[in-house]
Amino acid sequence: MTITDPHAVMIAHDRWANGQMYEACKKLSDEQFNQRFEMGEGSLHDNLVHNLGAMRGWTDVLNEVPNRTRLEESTHTLDEIIALHESVSADFEKAVYRQPFDTIIHRDRGERSYSFPVGGILSHVMTHSMHHRAQCLNMLRHLQVESLGGLPMSSVMEWMLVGETQ
Repeated sequence: MTITDPHAVMIAHDRWANGQMYEACKKLSDEQFNQRFEMGEGSLHDNLVHNLGAMRGWTDVLNEVPNRTRLEESTHTLDEIIALHESVSADFEKAVYRQPFDTIIHRDRGERSYSFPVGGILSHVMTHSMHHRAQCLNMLRHLQVESLGGLPMSSVMEWMLVGETQ
């Protein structure tokens, strides 16, 4: 069955695009994976962990539970990041679909109180992830991964063209 619902498209594409990024990173040495750059969170490792940490943090907001310890507070191997991605992404999807997209979630952060629609949280998390994957693509260009098989596909158009909507 073809995925056509925009919300499901965003979630499925995000999983696929992250998977493409992880596959590209498997070809790198640990030194390359952790190499510092003056963009994003500073390295491929840090960008990928930040994306997962943000998704997990927003899952806590959607579930209206206290925030867990940030994933960014520790280092992870690529294999650990891939394993985390499976559970973090599944938990986020479950939290997103737990209630209607127009449900307003209230959250206190420090001295401030915020209100977010569930659909807005989904859109933010997906575009945030895309933003940091674009930084990862730029880091991979700097590492000259073209010699290792090229840059990973990442756009929604590429996802559709390779038939991942099925």
